[in-house]
Amino acid sequence: MSSLTHSPQSTAAPAGLPPADEVVAHTLLNCLLREVSGPERQSVVADGRLLLRLPRRGVLLRVALRRTSLLGAHRFTGPVTEQREDGWTAVDWRRLAEYTHDELSLRTGVRNEEFLEQIASSHAAVTTALAGARAERQPSDHLSAYLSSEQSLLFGHRFHPTPKARTGDPRAWSAYAPEAGAVFPLRHLAVRDHLIAEEHVHPTALAPLDGRRGDLPDGYRLLPAHPWQYETLSEHPALRAALADGDVLDLGPGGQPFAATASVRTLYDGETFLKFSLNVRITNCVRKNSSYELSGAVALTRVLAPAFADLAERFPGSAVLREPAYRTLALPGPDGTPDRALFEGFGVIVREGLPGRLAPGTTPLLAAAVADEYPSGAAHISRLLDGTDERRALDWWSAYLDLLLPPVLAAYFDHGLVLEPHLQNVLVCVDGDGMPAQVLFRDLEGTKLVPEHHTDTIAELPPEVAAPMTYDAQRGWDRVVYCLLVNHVAELLAALADLHPRAEAALWRRVRDSLRAYADRSGCPPRLAALLAGVPLPAKANLLTRWERKADREAGYVRLPSPLAADVLRDPTRSTR
Repeated sequence: MSSLTHSPQSTAAPAGLPPADEVVAHTLLNCLLREVSGPERQSVVADGRLLLRLPRRGVLLRVALRRTSLLGAHRFTGPVTEQREDGWTAVDWRRLAEYTHDELSLRTGVRNEEFLEQIASSHAAVTTALAGARAERQPSDHLSAYLSSEQSLLFGHRFHPTPKARTGDPRAWSAYAPEAGAVFPLRHLAVRDHLIAEEHVHPTALAPLDGRRGDLPDGYRLLPAHPWQYETLSEHPALRAALADGDVLDLGPGGQPFAATASVRTLYDGETFLKFSLNVRITNCVRKNSSYELSGAVALTRVLAPAFADLAERFPGSAVLREPAYRTLALPGPDGTPDRALFEGFGVIVREGLPGRLAPGTTPLLAAAVADEYPSGAAHISRLLDGTDERRALDWWSAYLDLLLPPVLAAYFDHGLVLEPHLQNVLVCVDGDGMPAQVLFRDLEGTKLVPEHHTDTIAELPPEVAAPMTYDAQRGWDRVVYCLLVNHVAELLAALADLHPRAEAALWRRVRDSLRAYADRSGCPPRLAALLAGVPLPAKANLLTRWERKADREAGYVRLPSPLAADVLRDPTRSTR
């Protein structure tokens, strides 16, 4: 069994925030409840506590509840304990991780020797984030408020077993991590024209890349690089040879500084987002731009322009940030084709910035920061609704649902377009009173096409680009429902219910009302009718996906009892497990 001993001891958490030990233990319990013990009916809520059994390991666990949830996504408080012959005994996060490891080994017949180390890595990252947590300050302008929200996520996804796991040099993390407030200049390379590969929807889309340094020598093009990635790839033999021959010039760091956003590798300077590759595993994936993702971003921006225009016209409170260009380094490898490690490693995608899409007078905030379980930043819903009553909270919620739900549903049903509106892919834009006025969707990497709606488009693309950007209709619908309702709506609803615990059923009724209103306008497609009837909701199986070391695209789903059925909302106790 792998060791957990290298993880640092937790330090005291800032006021109002739990310690790292508790965060990691509660996150593991969330995953076990959702993916293992819950589906196997090995859990029960009784006397203000959750009891959860790991049947193969033979362990009964218990934790106190701050609040129960109609979706089964309960809020925990305090230590996890296990039943022993002499009573209930506290279980630290290390032992709980080992119990999880053992249960999954017995359940799946698969072993994963990375798993415990990844949990330890996540614990270390949370510990570091808490130790460096900055005193909360009221942002002075819209841009600082936005960047503060991007950099406020100390704990990560609460239904992922290793939400802050990461590889790479810890010293580099301190320089480039969003939770550390990282702001830094880019590294710039001058590359001979014939060694540049790029695509764009219009030549002007490349302007954010070309205008960042002074005059270049004739015959060279500018290639910005994430400084961490440059350090990672700097010893690659082909790059070293190109630098020695003058085919690539290292211009060093400089130009306008960029801030790290929540995804770590996507940076923002107030005008343009640049999505870089990082050869670093964060949660489940090595965060590099594969060649098909580089081409796919531009292809989607081009072919979906009519769909995006239609959605913007019909739902003026929403917009999609396009990705109209990419550029990378195409140094030939031994076989004469571009070296893949360098082609993908230096790929940078241009994403539209906020100025061209943001509604006037609004402040954009990362939805994940608004919905965080704990108020770790000024964007949190408890700050937006500071001291307001339940009626205003419900009004805020209805306004938000009416902005968020219709364009995502119309994208799927009318355009065969699978958006991926999870909490880290959506910006909540609020007016001067903190009320929702607009939503912005981002990151075309997760956007997929339903083939029957896009036969001609898919046929025109290279197979290696087309295949990863398609989902069949059912898989696409599962992805939409999971990202929209389970990952996003349910989590923001939970944060509102923390403020007004008696309002949870009323909050879910507002969700149902918003879905019903859209259904009435659109002829109520069968999949939407089933959703309103209360069919179980798909939840991405992050624990099992990580355990089996699958790619994110191959992730399976578990089914959760739906809080949307009319009879559940009349009698909310029916769905609490």
